[in-house]
Amino acid sequence: MCGRTSLFVPPSELEDRFDAEVVDPLSPRYNIAPSEDLAVVRDDAPHEIRRHEWGLVPPWADDPAGNRQINARAETVEEKPSFADAVEHRRCLVLADGFYEWQRRTGGKQPFRIEREDGDPFAMAGLYERHDDLTTVTVITTEPNEVVEPLHDRMAVVLAPGEERAWLDADDPAERADLLSTPDPDPFHAYPVSSAVDDPTNDSPDVIQPVDVPEEDPQSGLDDFA
Repeated sequence: MCGRTSLFVPPSELEDRFDAEVVDPLSPRYNIAPSEDLAVVRDDAPHEIRRHEWGLVPPWADDPAGNRQINARAETVEEKPSFADAVEHRRCLVLADGFYEWQRRTGGKQPFRIEREDGDPFAMAGLYERHDDLTTVTVITTEPNEVVEPLHDRMAVVLAPGEERAWLDADDPAERADLLSTPDPDPFHAYPVSSAVDDPTNDSPDVIQPVDVPEEDPQSGLDDFA
């Protein structure tokens, strides 16, 4: 699952990194939750960074307030009615500089932040849909790498820099499947953060600060955060 992200690098850094212009204003965000806006590069506008709402509304939904899909599984994205048309025609990059997962431990769940070692922003594979004047987005997930596996049984598909444009242009299902594989763990690390991040209204630099946690063997971290 990917249900919480951050993006607080300066817009100018995003423009340089993704060769795209920030069209919609972006403010520093340390704790982005579903139903809030994500920074997105769409396949139909690959040189623009726009804000779209997290929680894809399927094309067949009558009510945009329901049926929100915050994640799509890489293994079934080509077949599920909610995503089959979008994966063929409406792919996007979801920009972030970190995301959070919750590890189940004795006494509760401990949040961890996952980010690149160098702090650079990265792109997750996503899909989007248009529903009247509303554009909504989902993040694709896959099997976790060695960094995330101790925390959760799913993780976002983080694309390598050389794969980002390929994802936007990937018309062949076999190519898409290859791009949606488990991300390389080498650029990433995870560290525990305060449980203040549990509450999405806590959106300040405090939630990304590392904290000390007791040494223990974690319980199964396979539940998603609720």
